[in-house]
Amino acid sequence: MAQQNNQLDREKFGCSVCLDLLKDPVAIPCGHSYCMNCIQSYWDTEDEKKTHSCPQCRQSFTPRPVLVKNTMLADLVEELKKTGLQAAPADLCYAGPEDVACDVCTGRKLRAVKSCLVCLVSYCEKHLQRHYVVTQFKKHKLVEPSEKLQENICSRHDEVMKMFCRTDQQCICYLCSVDEHKGHDTVSAAAERTERQRELEGSRHNIQQRIQDREEDVKLLQQEVEAINGSADKAVEHSEKIFTQLIRLMEERRSDVKQQVRSQQETEVSRVKELQEKLEQEITELKRKDAELKKLSHTEDQNQFLHNYPSLSALSESTHSSSINIRPLKYFEDVTAAVSELRDKLQDVLRETWTNISLTVTQVDVLLSEPQPEPETRAGFLRYSHEITLDPNTAYRQLLLSEGNRKVTFMTEQQSYSSHADRFTNRSQVLSRESLTGRCYWEVEWRGRVHVAVAYKNISRAESVNRFGLSGPRSSRVGVYLDHSAGILSFYSVSETMTLLHRVQTTFTQPLYAGINVSYIDTTAEFSKFK
Repeated sequence: MAQQNNQLDREKFGCSVCLDLLKDPVAIPCGHSYCMNCIQSYWDTEDEKKTHSCPQCRQSFTPRPVLVKNTMLADLVEELKKTGLQAAPADLCYAGPEDVACDVCTGRKLRAVKSCLVCLVSYCEKHLQRHYVVTQFKKHKLVEPSEKLQENICSRHDEVMKMFCRTDQQCICYLCSVDEHKGHDTVSAAAERTERQRELEGSRHNIQQRIQDREEDVKLLQQEVEAINGSADKAVEHSEKIFTQLIRLMEERRSDVKQQVRSQQETEVSRVKELQEKLEQEITELKRKDAELKKLSHTEDQNQFLHNYPSLSALSESTHSSSINIRPLKYFEDVTAAVSELRDKLQDVLRETWTNISLTVTQVDVLLSEPQPEPETRAGFLRYSHEITLDPNTAYRQLLLSEGNRKVTFMTEQQSYSSHADRFTNRSQVLSRESLTGRCYWEVEWRGRVHVAVAYKNISRAESVNRFGLSGPRSSRVGVYLDHSAGILSFYSVSETMTLLHRVQTTFTQPLYAGINVSYIDTTAEFSKFK
């Protein structure tokens, strides 16, 4: 009970400005009492307004009242101190460096809990109470503590800026609207806030949609990682089974294939995961942006909202496509096919088709979003350079192969080729030994009349098929660019510049083989050997 009485005494004999016991108490005309220094300091800040008010009830006095110490009240406070009444508790929430301080407190200021957009003053819990109990204060707009309340005052007219000029995109007061902003498109700040809030919600909706899209893309990429790993695992498993049949002769190549598959698997998984990480970073950034906009949308100070809105509302363009479009590929299945061919042809195939196996592994290429752009310069094409050798088992009998089977010449006499099901018998044509997938580039030089082509392995050999290929231009050198996955095949005349001769856009369902047709005596064609 004694403790309760002490608390009541603190409230009765405490100063509402410093929240301590009254010192040199004075009573002002409205009847409220304060420390003499506290009320004088408070009124000193109001001198410019020519009126002076009570910090509690806000009653105004003109002129400034003369203060006289209330000796009876001072004696009563001293008597109460002797009976055990102490100063206010020490566990008050004083304002720190990052806090908004109460504008009413004198001396060491308490932390403000609200700011009033009508009074343009920030209040601690104690000094805020009159806004809850005094009728005329209950209509005031209270917001979270802000140090920028004075930015709501028009510097020209010293009035609260309650309007917004859309012409000049700035907050103004009523006098501004009939003065320098006369004739401009002006609305109330509240109306502009409503409009901007609607736009903000639209931006948030777009962000949330993009987050959803990116999350779906991440799931798709994870599935792609699993598909790559599964395909790679199968390729390794099948290659292992085939290589074990070749005993010592194939031991070295078996190890090489396994290493290359795993290396390419790691490379492709790394590429997919890199994009996956970028998308997750974009999701994080979008969520951060959404959080900023959400915080802005809850800003009660409409002038602050409008001030910060332009810098936060802009939404950067996505650096990625709206969705991931992965074309179905065989991944490492072609490796298994190449190794099976190696098993069947033993030492001969091992010697002459090893490059094919190696390139088939390294050309596994997941189409993550869009096909890679076609190079524009020869140097760009040479990044995909592929050395081609011709398959003697496909050569027409009057074609002589030389230069390590890179060169073909039409001869008058037939060559001593053995019978083979893959040999052309009605056209003077020949196919490459290597199958072509992924992105490849090769060049052909010739003398005479030559046709350059690509074909599937199962092209007819015995029937009187039409001569295949594209006739060579006058430059005597043709470059061929293949993007198998994208279905692009382009022929270029190669000189100092690259001149496009013909381009095909289609869907390739099988590996391709380079082809040459030479039909005249002493006509030669040779596949370039790149350093």
